[in-house]
Amino acid sequence: MDPHEYCQTKAAQSGSSFYYSFLFLPEDRRRAITALYAFCREVDDVVDDCTDPATARATLAWWRQELAAAFHGTPQHPVARALAEIAPRFNLAEARLAEIIEGMQMDLDLNRYPSFETLRQYCHRVAGVVGQLSAEIFGYQDRGTLDYAADLGLAFQLTNIIRDVGEDARRNRIYLPLDEIERHGVSAADITASRETDEFRRLIEFQIERAQGHYREAFAKLPAVDRRAQRAGIVMAAIYRTLLDEIRRDGCHVLTRRVSLTPIRKLWIAWRTWVKG
Repeated sequence: MDPHEYCQTKAAQSGSSFYYSFLFLPEDRRRAITALYAFCREVDDVVDDCTDPATARATLAWWRQELAAAFHGTPQHPVARALAEIAPRFNLAEARLAEIIEGMQMDLDLNRYPSFETLRQYCHRVAGVVGQLSAEIFGYQDRGTLDYAADLGLAFQLTNIIRDVGEDARRNRIYLPLDEIERHGVSAADITASRETDEFRRLIEFQIERAQGHYREAFAKLPAVDRRAQRAGIVMAAIYRTLLDEIRRDGCHVLTRRVSLTPIRKLWIAWRTWVKG
């Protein structure tokens, strides 16, 4: 299979909201962002799908070799081959892509985060760096756009964490900072046992407010000259902020159900946001 066809299939099968933010991009940028997204999915799936930690570590090590080959040799995997093609065209740095793998490695080393500062490092590696790489693909004139992109990636990851609290807990992972859990009168045991108390609801409302605050901070940093070029990220933010609103409207029952938007609704939000610019 052609490397870019493989990446397109990987992105479409994921059902992710990111896919809808790519739809209106010019073909060359759409192919590039799809390849980047497919790379993120591949390395993330290593952690999520490998039940044996030793196998997961070995597979991540293999991906490090594939990434190096994409820049300095002959990669084997179709995603790495796609990256080898697009990286020079869109100024995608090997070090940034490698940092994404390091973020996935953190998932093998940690299943609890004592504070938001610790969590923030993880979020930067798995999402803030992706935001910066995406900004390179979308194009910019003002380097301040990279700061916006990193903050937007952080907001996206915080949204993912809120949405997936229950699913993660069933894998014995808690991304909500432990000091904040305790401060709200909740315990890690409450979360792993899916006990949705009033205290837990207030904890999630606090997390939602912080995530929304990071969206606001990100857009405050977006230079006006680059707003149009960065519309794909703005589309994604519109979808994710709507998701946060739905989680709150649903009563913050993230331990027992996973709130999502329908594909039609995502497409509508994407089109409406893109047209508004």
